[in-house]
Amino acid sequence: MERTMSGYAIEGTGLGKSFAVGRREVKAFAGIDLRVGHGEFLAILGASGGGKTTLLRVLARLEEHTEGQLVVRATNSGSGRPPSATVFQEPSAFPWMSVRRNIAYGMWAVGVSRAEQRREVDRLLEMVGLTAFADAYPHELSGGMKQRVAVARALAVGSEILFMDEPFGLLDEQTRLALQQDLIRIWEQTRKTIVFVTHSIQEAIVLADRVLVMSSRPGRIVLSREVPFGRPRNAFDLGRDPAFAELAADLHDALVGGGHDNAKQGSDA
Repeated sequence: MERTMSGYAIEGTGLGKSFAVGRREVKAFAGIDLRVGHGEFLAILGASGGGKTTLLRVLARLEEHTEGQLVVRATNSGSGRPPSATVFQEPSAFPWMSVRRNIAYGMWAVGVSRAEQRREVDRLLEMVGLTAFADAYPHELSGGMKQRVAVARALAVGSEILFMDEPFGLLDEQTRLALQQDLIRIWEQTRKTIVFVTHSIQEAIVLADRVLVMSSRPGRIVLSREVPFGRPRNAFDLGRDPAFAELAADLHDALVGGGHDNAKQGSDA
């Protein structure tokens, strides 16, 4: 991971999150220590109900943690732009706005001039392959196109950190693979810090520099593995590499078995 003079982009120590269910207290996750470098692409892999989405929401400051300490550092501090943006699993485009207006919305909200909005939206439309659909409305788009709009809108606000919560989880396999390749290309162009939650081993390996595996609830980090493949990557070809199968097996074992024998916490995460 890349560390600069300002430290890590995200640094959490002993993070935990509890919430009340009736008269019971339920722990979503506990004892999470992690560090995310500036410009790092980190995948958090876990089964459904293991607390990975709640952890992402805490890191994104959408929810408060109940234990531990969290520091989020953005190099764009003081620029008037938000330090982070989030892409969710469900399509989030405003149905009454065109694709162009959806992408521009965050810039409009922070007072960016119309001329700059247009220039940036044109650039992002080309980046995500939606130039021909700039004036379309969400109901006229496929599921994959709607998620491209969400990614472009998140990039438009100029945030350094991008949080992504299973953004391709509802898509068919072919569209999912295509969007994985698009995201690889976009990350290589922007070098944003990305924290990407998924339950797909293939997706975690294809996209990330490093993969954290979370146990079942209360979620804990049970394995941290660097992804050994260089960049640029091709999401369609990577699965043919024998090292891919070896890494996938290790992640699967940690995911299914809880990874107690391979737990790597503290600075490793």
